Amino acid sequence: MTRDRAALLADADRALAAQDFGGAATLLEAAAAIGDGDIAIMLRLAGAHRARGHPRVALDAVHRALALAPLDFMALTMRASLLDQTGDPQAGEAWGHAIAQKPREALPPQLAAVLAEGERRHAHWLDAREARWAERMADAESRADAEARARIERFRSNALRRTRPYHSEPTHFHFPGLREREFHPRSLFPWLAGIEAATETIAAELVAVMAAERTELVPYVQYAAHQPLDQWRALNHNPDWTAIHLLRGGRRIEANARHCPDTLALLDGLGQPKIAGASPNAMFSLLAPGTAIPPHVGYNNARLVCHLPLIVPEGCWFRVGAETRDWRRGEAFVFDDTIEHEAMNPSDRLRVVFIFDLWHPDLGSAEREAVAALIASDAGNVPESM
Repeated sequence: MTRDRAALLADADRALAAQDFGGAATLLEAAAAIGDGDIAIMLRLAGAHRARGHPRVALDAVHRALALAPLDFMALTMRASLLDQTGDPQAGEAWGHAIAQKPREALPPQLAAVLAEGERRHAHWLDAREARWAERMADAESRADAEARARIERFRSNALRRTRPYHSEPTHFHFPGLREREFHPRSLFPWLAGIEAATETIAAELVAVMAAERTELVPYVQYAAHQPLDQWRALNHNPDWTAIHLLRGGRRIEANARHCPDTLALLDGLGQPKIAGASPNAMFSLLAPGTAIPPHVGYNNARLVCHLPLIVPEGCWFRVGAETRDWRRGEAFVFDDTIEHEAMNPSDRLRVVFIFDLWHPDLGSAEREAVAALIASDAGNVPESM
């Protein structure tokens, strides 16, 4: 008479308690043969085989479990551990697969310790793999210029899954075919050196405008709470992230702009977008001590954004996609704000950056006119924040 699965599992539990791992494995195989596949039984069977000193047989049971649920965290973790135990060179990669499926909730201490060791194994495997690849690529890399080397390094990092591709994902307006770059190369913007050379002038006008009686200091993010936007919720109308606008949505903010004539003169020849109700924009961005700007994206990929750091306490950083940079006073850069980005001021002092927008350099004159016409006609839907 065939025994039911429940009885076989109960007998297997008793065998395991008595450390009769061979008997438990036989009972678990019989239970697994009844009805549909059960990943829990497969993992218990793998555990029994491992306990009796048969890691390769245990690995076969784990593979049977993964055939039922290829992304199961426990099965992937057990597979990596067994491969490590048998000295299999695939163990490092297998740990990466397990780590990728780590649950968000806290793990039991014993499992957390196993995974921590797995993370160390995986990191060692990645380091060794990167070293091999770097050696093979060294000749080509040595002939590349600085920008090409940066792309080659990112290619290698993406292949190792240490970084991942990020793409332009504007909230409102997406122009097709534009090159997606987190930080755009300086060679495209020869005027950056002039902006940087004027750091002291711009900083002096910042001091003047901040001291003025009628300075308009407003929250950087401002939109109606009912709008279907969630990325800025914590900072909506929040004074921890504020701005002194010189140009906003194409309007000159006279109360502030009159104190910054030299700063605005520097922008005159840069070809900022002129879009009624939307651009140009130029402002001093003030981030309070201990404030984080959460990951978010901008509204329009036809423009880029330039930062010139003016007041930068130690430790302030800015991430666009997979690249994180420290702000450094007087070192400007251009980035695509429709690629996910975030920032942090971990210090106990104010951080201030001068920000303005630019046309994306891939757009021709007719394309710029078309973008301006469309966005201007829909300017009422352009977010108040940049």
